[in-house]
Amino acid sequence: MALLEVSDLSMSYAEKKLYEDAEFQLNKGEHMGIVGQNGAGKSTLIRILTGQTLPLNGKIKWQNNIRVGYLDQYADIPAGMTLIDFLHTAFAELFAKEKEMTELYTEYANTLEDKYLDRAGRLQEQLDARDFYNIETEIERVISGLGLNSIGRDHIISEMSGGQRSKIILAKLLLENDDVIILDEPTNYLDTSHIEWLIDYLQNFEGAAIVISHDYDFLEQVTNSIADVGLGKITKYRGSFQQAMRQKEERKVSQQRAFEQQQVVIEKAQKFISKNKAGSKSNQAKSREKMLDKLERVTPPDDNMRASFDFPYLDTGSQNALAVNEISVGYVTPLLSPVTFTMTHGEKVVFKGFNGVGKSTLIKSILGVIPALSGDAEFSPSAHVNYFDQDLEWDDDSMTPLEVMRDAFPLLEPKTIRTRLGAAGINAANAMKEMRLLSGGEQTKVKIALMELTPANFLILDEPTNHLDDETKDGLKKALKKFPGNLILVSHEESFYKDWITKELNVESLSLKGK
Repeated sequence: MALLEVSDLSMSYAEKKLYEDAEFQLNKGEHMGIVGQNGAGKSTLIRILTGQTLPLNGKIKWQNNIRVGYLDQYADIPAGMTLIDFLHTAFAELFAKEKEMTELYTEYANTLEDKYLDRAGRLQEQLDARDFYNIETEIERVISGLGLNSIGRDHIISEMSGGQRSKIILAKLLLENDDVIILDEPTNYLDTSHIEWLIDYLQNFEGAAIVISHDYDFLEQVTNSIADVGLGKITKYRGSFQQAMRQKEERKVSQQRAFEQQQVVIEKAQKFISKNKAGSKSNQAKSREKMLDKLERVTPPDDNMRASFDFPYLDTGSQNALAVNEISVGYVTPLLSPVTFTMTHGEKVVFKGFNGVGKSTLIKSILGVIPALSGDAEFSPSAHVNYFDQDLEWDDDSMTPLEVMRDAFPLLEPKTIRTRLGAAGINAANAMKEMRLLSGGEQTKVKIALMELTPANFLILDEPTNHLDDETKDGLKKALKKFPGNLILVSHEESFYKDWITKELNVESLSLKGK
């Protein structure tokens, strides 16, 4: 029996149909990747599978008594909880059993009644079966593997960056060791070495997994089946990601051929009907009309929405764009050695370094969002800065993209806002959805669309490609390459910037290298 059976699944929002009569299974030990463009319905599918959203129609059947773990980036974490305390909650059930066992041994010592000893013994067996006494070793293994050492075990979670928070939520999920794990973009905040550790973990994970990711190299190494979400369907392919994409292309070619062949048949029938509707062959014409009415039409393969971006440029009269002088950043103690660099007009710089090293904090201190511990940063007097913050946080996440943009730019015509959202890949249905119901990729597109409505000559983007599909990344890359002003970029995806960036600043070694 399959661990999960999905049948007759249909879901849509407003006029947008996500999928209709979809069906697939997840089998024991299967690692299934879910792919598709932003807005295709991948995150909605996960919410349906985890019971957070009800579909219009269909049946979701999990096997009885299996434990399903979900990587929820927005999990509620009690105020004041530290990293190590949060990771210990992965074993809350076992710690409760240990406490009960200790109380039973105490009760036995006081009464010498065997019933307490018997119950304590059963609990001891359960703890041994779950390897309870190696919990701390396992926690340390995951802390090391995901690079949480640099954050600090006693660091309060509410004071962490969005990326750090996501990493510890992933760590807890892995420690829980459920029968099925569901991971939504697990590599977004991981460095190369930590992604490699996660790949090794998943390759050796004996349970089943469902993984949403736009990192196709990652999917190639950790999955053995692919569910492709798009164009109103969910199509499952066996094999690796590359094998799945070959099968998808073959299916697309076959569908195009069938469409073209059917169009020839339809055209001939229509010509016959038009020519013979009133003549001696009218009965044959009526028969062909009935045939066309009953014909199940083959739809042509269609391309998904492609996002395009354009950052309006505001001219500057200064050759010097930014001077950073011995700036030291952090909250109490410095995260980095003092940083010094300059940028002249038109230069584009990428900040490199492992997650948590202080790249985002450095940007915020340069912008004055977080006070520097020492030193200073000075933009050109004619600089107009446009900033993309990687955290997907909204003042009111019940507002729709239309409302968010209208609130930010109240003088803009609704048609202009809709046009900008459409160009960014947000269709009419998603433009009317609450922000909290949009996927990470769709929310990112809204943030970029907001940037496009403000002319600037200096762009600062902190991990803008997180959550974005390949087509959208390509559109963003073209816009940034074309932008004639300055750019500071933070990105863990070297393939996104390697052929067009001007300089690299390695935040770990503070070395500035031209390209």
